[in-house]
Amino acid sequence: MTWTGAFGRACRVLLHAIVRGLALTRISPNVLTFLGLVINTIAAILFGYANTHNYSRMFLYAGLVIIGAGIFDMVDGRVARATGQVTTFGAFFDSVIDRYSDVALFFGLLVYYARGNHFFYLVLVAFVMVSSVMVSYTRARAESLIGSCKVGFMERPERVVLVIIGALFARWGAMAPVLWVLAVLSTITIIHRIAYTYQQTRILDLKAAEAAAAARQVLAAKPEGSNKPQTGKGPQQIPSFN
Repeated sequence: MTWTGAFGRACRVLLHAIVRGLALTRISPNVLTFLGLVINTIAAILFGYANTHNYSRMFLYAGLVIIGAGIFDMVDGRVARATGQVTTFGAFFDSVIDRYSDVALFFGLLVYYARGNHFFYLVLVAFVMVSSVMVSYTRARAESLIGSCKVGFMERPERVVLVIIGALFARWGAMAPVLWVLAVLSTITIIHRIAYTYQQTRILDLKAAEAAAAARQVLAAKPEGSNKPQTGKGPQQIPSFN
């Protein structure tokens, strides 16, 4: 077994142990989801309190806190399945809270760049924040029309990992290139999903048009008067009184 395989196996064992422990407490998965938001908010506060003198330390703390929040993101669904608490509302709630978590992190970076008078990166973070929301929205809206839209690369796990990398290695200026990568790849993902949805809706529209044309042909092929209701069952017989 390679060391990467051993590390992955150890992580899975640890994750299963955490899930089993939380399942024994019968805690609601929705509570775990909300705790993830609370922890991400703490990371956002750390970003916002950073300045030119302590930013490397504060960003490092924020990165470690985001890793802790990621544990809750990984276990809430597993706990729901382990305890039989899987619900439709739970999936909806998890998606909504994930959007708040994303926005919270980028809002903390907005505060940091605003306090440091870095106007350009302030605008860049705002663009990344909007793009992250639009990546999720395009998928949700597309799947309400075509059933599935999982194309594109920059999903939430990738965004979180990049933000963690930027925070942990902020001492070496990693956050700036991370923001550029997020801006570019999120935009590409949005365009990809728009193009994919356009193609799929065109196919659905063509199928609907073909079905409508076939229905019109069937109606036109019916003989005239075949749709009239029958008023009797045949010639009436007059009873005999002989």
